[in-house]
Amino acid sequence: MAKCTVRGLESLKPKVAGYQVTVDRGLYLRVAVDGTKSWIVRYRVGGKQFQARLPRSYGSAGDAGHMSLAQAVTENARIQGLARDGIDFREQRADLEQAAAAAKAAAQAAVTPVRELFETWLENGVSRKDGNRRLRQMFERDVLPAIGSKPLRTLTDSDLVRLLRLVGRVRGKARTAEDMLAAIRQMFRWAAKRQPWRSLLVDGNPADLVELRHVVPHGYVTVIRDRTLSVEEIRELQDVFAALETAYKNALDRRASVRPILRETQLALWTCLATGCRIGELLMARWSDVNLEKATWFVPRQNIKTNVDWQVYLSEIAVRQFKDLHALTGETEWCYPARDGSGHLSVKTVTKQVGDRQTRFKTRKLLAHRCNDDSLVLAGGSRGEWTPHDLRRTAATMMQSLRVNPDVIDRCQNHALLGSKVRRHYLHYDYADEKREAWRLLGERLDVILSGGNVVPLQHPGKGDSLIETLTCVVG
Repeated sequence: MAKCTVRGLESLKPKVAGYQVTVDRGLYLRVAVDGTKSWIVRYRVGGKQFQARLPRSYGSAGDAGHMSLAQAVTENARIQGLARDGIDFREQRADLEQAAAAAKAAAQAAVTPVRELFETWLENGVSRKDGNRRLRQMFERDVLPAIGSKPLRTLTDSDLVRLLRLVGRVRGKARTAEDMLAAIRQMFRWAAKRQPWRSLLVDGNPADLVELRHVVPHGYVTVIRDRTLSVEEIRELQDVFAALETAYKNALDRRASVRPILRETQLALWTCLATGCRIGELLMARWSDVNLEKATWFVPRQNIKTNVDWQVYLSEIAVRQFKDLHALTGETEWCYPARDGSGHLSVKTVTKQVGDRQTRFKTRKLLAHRCNDDSLVLAGGSRGEWTPHDLRRTAATMMQSLRVNPDVIDRCQNHALLGSKVRRHYLHYDYADEKREAWRLLGERLDVILSGGNVVPLQHPGKGDSLIETLTCVVG
């Protein structure tokens, strides 16, 4: 076999079809139709012959993208030597590349911070109604300043306990610490199922090792809220609204007088009680979704926690609230427009207003430019603070006392319904008549309460009896 030279290789010209020339034992140069010259090697491993193209094409200089004649001869000799030892150079190369990738990943893992996981999780792993705004605020305020720059591989449960204990015990924000722990657990559960995060948790999920009792004050009990308003408290609330308005109207110096509750806020609270809706759903309502003639209110799924459209059949008392509200805001797009007219009122506004009027139950300092009094404390404070969401629970409890079927109550509140996927897929009856009747019963009960009448529960209805006539007797 004649020895190839650089000059000889340079003189090779493309032809109509590609061809190859022998350069050395097992080494060939293939000349393509477009003139590209590629190195080909043939070798035997375990009795089988293999052919492979070298990663760099021919180039007399032998730079980063090209392999010179001398380099190709040297590489071929190495490949043939490995083949004689039973080693396929391609498998060896794959192993080396895999090892290099693993080393690179390990090096990256050593410095990948918790903040990077948080940002990825926030974008791809969680989607809350507020666009994850509250989650970001929570992490930016407390979590990321403490552990955001810490490499994820080195994060331990001790780091999380230290962070949460600072919030729960030192700052006395036990509920905040509980919410933070729940969010951190959710983030790490998501990470533990996905790469590359799973491989970074070399010692497992650190959040699994954190117990709430270790980060909150001793004696703290997770409270599942079950507050409802009694008949007496509902009447007292009506009296408080009227008394505040009268006192303010007759005050000699209104600047020093307690301001009454905004009329829009009063109407919102009564509507929540009459429909059992969430306060946020109501504050996002548009007038185009309210039909006062048909006594209906349509709540689109984007405004609802369960992401399911909801049709509310308004009782007489609920219609009155919307009519009174229409006299105030009916010229706008929104039932409860924001002050600057840019959209609806913030979904937290009414809850904040109610909370500001029950300061005895607050541990925070008084807030500037906000009402800070106890004018909405009911029953002398003996039953604790109440919130707008408690009105939703009160409405459901009243329906229950009126013997409304629990399944109908759930649908009146647009709860996510339990049951098999088959039932949810095939059973589509909307219970419109049953829901309309349930809201009617609730509305009549509230009218009796707010008019000062006594409501006395009687026996269960017999066959053919009217539900309202059998269950209640109105006295006075």
